[in-house]
Amino acid sequence: MKQSILAIAFLALTAVSCKTEKNKAETGEEVKEVKKVENVINSYKANVSESAVAWKGNKPTGSHNGVVSLQSGVFDIENGTLKAGEFTIDMNSISCTDLEAGKGKEDLEGHLKSADFFDVAKFPTAKFVVASTEEKDGKLHLTGNLTVRDVTKSITFPVTITENGEEATLKSDTFSIDRTEFGVTYKSKKIDAALKDKFINDLMEMSFEIKAKK
Repeated sequence: MKQSILAIAFLALTAVSCKTEKNKAETGEEVKEVKKVENVINSYKANVSESAVAWKGNKPTGSHNGVVSLQSGVFDIENGTLKAGEFTIDMNSISCTDLEAGKGKEDLEGHLKSADFFDVAKFPTAKFVVASTEEKDGKLHLTGNLTVRDVTKSITFPVTITENGEEATLKSDTFSIDRTEFGVTYKSKKIDAALKDKFINDLMEMSFEIKAKK
């Protein structure tokens, strides 16, 4: 019976790992030349109260998910194409939505904010700056510079852009990033092979929806 339970757990973990690997964002060195948002009057400004970044982390015994709020954001769309943009993420706002208050929620959120993970006392914000877009496999792929814990990497993932009069929405597909590439190495099997089944998956799922208005 114990072997059956372990087998089921292994299969579940393998399925999650395959999914996150498939959705892994392309990463590379920081793009040095990016366009800045030039005409703020005609640009879209993010409504931070209606926009959020969603996250999900996995480990052999389960997963946790939550959201992080935008602090600010602005982007330019020209003829349906995203030309430039910059978004600041408030890492102090990171929250877990699958746990209830008093039942581990506060402990997990505090741990995520600690130096083990995102060290928000030292790095209170993260940032994403648009570099370019490209049509690929029937989808629009966005490349930009993501900065977390003062580490900047370019990442590429699929997005959808919609415009409706004075409003616009920038929405991503679900994608994954390797947290260790941004200095978040707590309980990474890549760093400590002795963890055995007590590791946390290096790949973290993310998605975002940004609602904005001129």
